Amino acid sequence: MQDVQSAEKILVKGKGQEIHMVGKVATVKARQKVKKQQKKKQLGPTKKETKKVTKIKGKCFLCGEKGHWKRNCPKSQNKKEEGNVNYLETCFLADSTDSWIIDSGATNHVCYSLQGFQERRRLSKNEINLRLGNGTLVSASAVGDIRVYLDSRRHLDLIDVYYVPQFKRNLISVSCLNKFGYSVTFNKVFIISKNDKIICQGTLENDLYFLHRNISHSLDTEITEPNHKRVKLSTDETYLWHLRLGHINLNRIKRLVCDGPLSDLKVDNLPTCESCLEGKMTKRTFSAKGARATECLGLIHTNVCGPMSIQARGGYEYFITFTDDYSRFGYVYLMQHKSDAFDMFKAFKAEVENQLEKHIKILRSDRGGEYLSSEFQQYLIDNGIVSQFSAPGTPQQNGVAERRNRTLLDMVRSMLSYSTLPISFWGYALQTAIYILNDVPSKSVPKTPHELWTGRKPSLQHLRIFGCPVHVLKGKTEKMESRLETCIFVGYPKETKGYYFYSPSDLKVFVSTNAKFLEKDYMNDFVLRSRIVLNEMSGDTIPREVTQPNLIVSSDPTQDQQPTIPRRSGRVKTQPERYTSLGESVENLPDDDDPYTYKEAIEDVDSRHWQKAMQSEIESMFDNKVWSLVDLPKGIKPIGCKWVYKRKRGMDGKVETFKARLVAKGYTQKEGINYEETFSPVAMLKSIRILLSIAASLDLEIWQMDVKTAFLNGSLDESIYMKQPEGFIEKGQMDKVCKLQKSIYGLKQASRSWNIRFDQAVKGFGFIQNPDEPCVYKRIKGDKLVFLILYVDDILLIGNYVGVLTSVKEWLAKQFDMKDLGEASFILGIQVIRDRKNRTIALSQASYIDKILSRFSMQDSKKGMLPFRHGIKLSKEQVPKNEHKEQFMSRVPYASAVGSLMYAMLCTRLDICFAVGIVSRFQSKPGPDHWTAVKHIFKYLKRTRDNMLVYSGGDLVPVGYTDSDFQSDSDSRKSTSGAVFTIGGGAVIWRSIKQSCIADSTMEAEYVAACEAAKEAVWLRQFLIDLEVVPSANKQIIIYCDNSGAVANSKEPRSHKRGKHIERKYHLLREIVQRGDVTITKIASAENLADPFTKALPQKSFDGHLENMGLRDMTHLL
Repeated sequence: MQDVQSAEKILVKGKGQEIHMVGKVATVKARQKVKKQQKKKQLGPTKKETKKVTKIKGKCFLCGEKGHWKRNCPKSQNKKEEGNVNYLETCFLADSTDSWIIDSGATNHVCYSLQGFQERRRLSKNEINLRLGNGTLVSASAVGDIRVYLDSRRHLDLIDVYYVPQFKRNLISVSCLNKFGYSVTFNKVFIISKNDKIICQGTLENDLYFLHRNISHSLDTEITEPNHKRVKLSTDETYLWHLRLGHINLNRIKRLVCDGPLSDLKVDNLPTCESCLEGKMTKRTFSAKGARATECLGLIHTNVCGPMSIQARGGYEYFITFTDDYSRFGYVYLMQHKSDAFDMFKAFKAEVENQLEKHIKILRSDRGGEYLSSEFQQYLIDNGIVSQFSAPGTPQQNGVAERRNRTLLDMVRSMLSYSTLPISFWGYALQTAIYILNDVPSKSVPKTPHELWTGRKPSLQHLRIFGCPVHVLKGKTEKMESRLETCIFVGYPKETKGYYFYSPSDLKVFVSTNAKFLEKDYMNDFVLRSRIVLNEMSGDTIPREVTQPNLIVSSDPTQDQQPTIPRRSGRVKTQPERYTSLGESVENLPDDDDPYTYKEAIEDVDSRHWQKAMQSEIESMFDNKVWSLVDLPKGIKPIGCKWVYKRKRGMDGKVETFKARLVAKGYTQKEGINYEETFSPVAMLKSIRILLSIAASLDLEIWQMDVKTAFLNGSLDESIYMKQPEGFIEKGQMDKVCKLQKSIYGLKQASRSWNIRFDQAVKGFGFIQNPDEPCVYKRIKGDKLVFLILYVDDILLIGNYVGVLTSVKEWLAKQFDMKDLGEASFILGIQVIRDRKNRTIALSQASYIDKILSRFSMQDSKKGMLPFRHGIKLSKEQVPKNEHKEQFMSRVPYASAVGSLMYAMLCTRLDICFAVGIVSRFQSKPGPDHWTAVKHIFKYLKRTRDNMLVYSGGDLVPVGYTDSDFQSDSDSRKSTSGAVFTIGGGAVIWRSIKQSCIADSTMEAEYVAACEAAKEAVWLRQFLIDLEVVPSANKQIIIYCDNSGAVANSKEPRSHKRGKHIERKYHLLREIVQRGDVTITKIASAENLADPFTKALPQKSFDGHLENMGLRDMTHLL
């Protein structure tokens, strides 16, 4: 009866929706009837009724009591009274089926209408009985699930709701919500939340908690008038612009309507926006106000915010704001370090002073160390800028900047809360927020900041909801392939007219204008947002780091403010697969978010860094007199050139430098015309490992240097003409071409020219080239020794006297433009960790492994115990068998993944050598099984990312191991050879390779493997002899083999029947043994360290072999 009494209170006060449903006359009559019944109840029966009752002697046929008839039975009157109230409630509360009450005493959800049930099951009579508060039992007619749509643009799914027609209210049980992880808090309003995220709320009305419902959703966002015209709800348009404008408040929207940009909008009250509730919780503001500036740039407010708990795309943790006091126009810059504030201010100053042709007069900030530095303060003094600071402990005095940061973060939280984007997109949300804030009114200024800053009113017609899905036109498609791609809208680029879109399929942000925005569907279809998958760990595509905006500014002041769609931007080019092909220069390849063309670099958010890098490259060209501008001779076609961009990152993954390199398009050169020889040596990784092992044992110094623009030092013998570089064409000489006088990157002979130039120089300084390794040089004078290793333009210096090394560095700096990197800590993407006390050197590729795991979406995968599972057989027969699998494998970056794994294997990760060797055999046409094996290697690397190759400073005695399986290849029946050589406690050479012939016995397979290992031992022995620092170099190298027949045949011919067919080239093994270079010795199979290179081993044996080869977890060194 509590519900009914509450309804009566509402009716008496006239708060029902009677005019819409039953008309004014019905309402008056209903009220009169209620009042008459209440008065009759208070006064009791009339005299006439009393007399009638006293004359009756029989029993009532309704209740069985004496003194009245059935028509006058009090119970009958109560029924009529209840029926009347129920009737009135039905008349006045026309939307009662949409009203839900939160009840903490109810044990089940109850609904009295079948409307809204998604799935239901009828119940037999008395199958489920519910007990009311007065003890009465009512029977439920059905049970099912209901989706309640909320005015927060979300929905609440109620499970196991009982349909009870006798009820006149819909009840939501708090205890049932708790079972499904929801929590409910009560006050003047109640809030339902889950996982610390607000789902919905409601208000207290007449002592009952009513849930805020979305009535328009049940009406499909439209209502029907008596004339049967369908009219759109104005609330939808208001809410649409609320979302487009970054969740600004209603007053700002009304000002936009009054001022003109949204003059056609019919403003209505906004529904509750839960995203705003989650993103805009504030404290009391500081009310003190100061004098305002009278012109733009008269006073600039600035503040730094950060570090953020989650990095934005690009590794940014901070942002700095600059707000003009007069116009409230704002700029935002993202920063990786707090110390970048000074550079950001200089960039801000240069831009705004150039745009407005005015100068900054006052800079107001807090007392952060980034503003108090002597460098920053001296710069302000030199430029005549007054520096103002807030008093200690009173950030309110810098209130404009503090409020700007708060407003931006409120908008960012609200936009991300409404979208399905991960939090790492806060940089893009911040870009969008500042873009919007400069175009909408502020309480502090009479016009929009954009109008005060530029003198023009902004246009808002191109604005869209941040995070909404869009259909974008693809650039290139197959004939029968869909031309549309579903992406996510993430902002407005400053450099070009268009939109930023995020592609969930290839995980890249790009600029385009050919798109259809699905805003209305995004607002009304609640399922749509849950279907947009932003899983950055998709196993079928290469994840590309998106380009993160660094400079974030509002609407471009030079932007055409007509309400038209921005112009088309340039085509977005994907990264070619060739950049991830196998090679030992993987670390020099561009990141996925680096610009690919000059246009992309200029339009990139880090364009100022790229321009600075390109300018530095051009200056190097002029300093080295690389070319001269001449008229193109007749009959000669000039080669082209292009810019290659690279963000160089430190060990922590953060960007340290931006590098731009001008590269000639050497693929257009023709042999015999503009090039002859092209061969150029490069240091082998095994040579570097051997020298590092020697350095650990002898405690030698290891220093590193880098040659700037190395290829520019090489001279050319041919006449080569090249087009002028894009972006740096000389004015007035546009028709001229560059005649190259020095080699540059990209020319076919560039590497050779540089190597010849360097070789001549170091030999002239007293270095001797190693005959077995042309990129390793030595200089020994008495007890002073120096080794020099050249890897393209990276130089390692290893020696025992600091003074000698210093003199070599000084000489190199005079000969070439060098960069001194100090003690070697990072070589070719390999981290060098040294313990001088214990004479150990450890080589780690943890950073590289993290990079490739992220590149191929495996960073969140499960961890694998072994790189290759025992019993798995791969063959060429496991190709895709149907069109679906072929399409799947066409999207799989199989060759790129194998190439990335191979680089890790070549450098330090000998434990994946066998597995990578197997999967590399199927690159021409891989199948799903092959891809599964590749992913299994990634999972193993994730578990063992901290494994390092350790040289423990032991005796410098080389030892070899060789092994072979037997006809393991399913397609060719060929065997696999394996070998490993250790020096100083760690492996320096290893290999796992399929044999070129079919062996018909295990002895033959082992014999072939031993021959290949012996040839490697000959090179190793000679290399060590030429170094002149390894005492045991002249001794025979022992190679252990676990096959007695192979050991015997290596010394002399044995069974003619078993060995007569072996190819003669493998009998070179006997000659090597006989001349004393190596000796083949028998070893037990369990002790053969080459075993992991030929087969999959059990976990215990595998780990034991790795430990003996020096590959161990990082914790062993601590």
